[in-house]
Amino acid sequence: MTAELFRQSRMKWETGEIIRQMDALGVQSIAITNLTALFTGMVLALQTAYALSQFGGKFFVGRVVVLSVCRELGPVLTALMVAARCGAGITAEIGSMSVTEQVDAIRALGASPIRKLVLPRVVAVTLMLPLLTVLTDFLGMVGGLFIAVVEIHIGASFYLSTVMQSVHYNDILHGLAKTPFFGLEIALVGCYNGLNATGGADGVGRATTTAVVLASICVLASDFFLTKIFLSLPWGLN
Repeated sequence: MTAELFRQSRMKWETGEIIRQMDALGVQSIAITNLTALFTGMVLALQTAYALSQFGGKFFVGRVVVLSVCRELGPVLTALMVAARCGAGITAEIGSMSVTEQVDAIRALGASPIRKLVLPRVVAVTLMLPLLTVLTDFLGMVGGLFIAVVEIHIGASFYLSTVMQSVHYNDILHGLAKTPFFGLEIALVGCYNGLNATGGADGVGRATTTAVVLASICVLASDFFLTKIFLSLPWGLN
């Protein structure tokens, strides 16, 4: 399906459908990804302060929270939330069309299901995931700031100054560079399982479950290999 996808991408793009999918799969995922980021930053600040206070290092909470969120937790947690929401949605939508023979009808009319169904969703998820990750990184920092001020009694200005001193562009790019790969994996897994769904409503349910599990595993596994690759680059994303 991947080779067919690249061939179809050189044809006329379904711009309107891509924009609609960017709204459905990206914009409407903002709430769940932002809540995840906010509470992740809060709990990470609490746990970090508890661990570092034994060594007199609770003032480094800001550095630990922001670096952890920007380099790893932000991209991975955003991808997992999108895999759960959008991966399942893509599979269920296309799977329902497959079992009701709507995909066969598209082929009978001389159109390509890859261009009509797969390409817009792949492009939408791949483009929107980096943007969602930027919001996740920011909300994670805000969550850590809230706990630092309210629970740990660290001044907001001190927290922000330590963040600005410790976070560099490479730290942000290290996380953001992974997100297009995550988005591509999530969309391809969802579309593949949807197109191959059989057996009515029960088959669509099985395909949806399989898609979420596989997409999550792909995100976690590829995160390890992408991290290894980026850390070994000569121009230094490390």
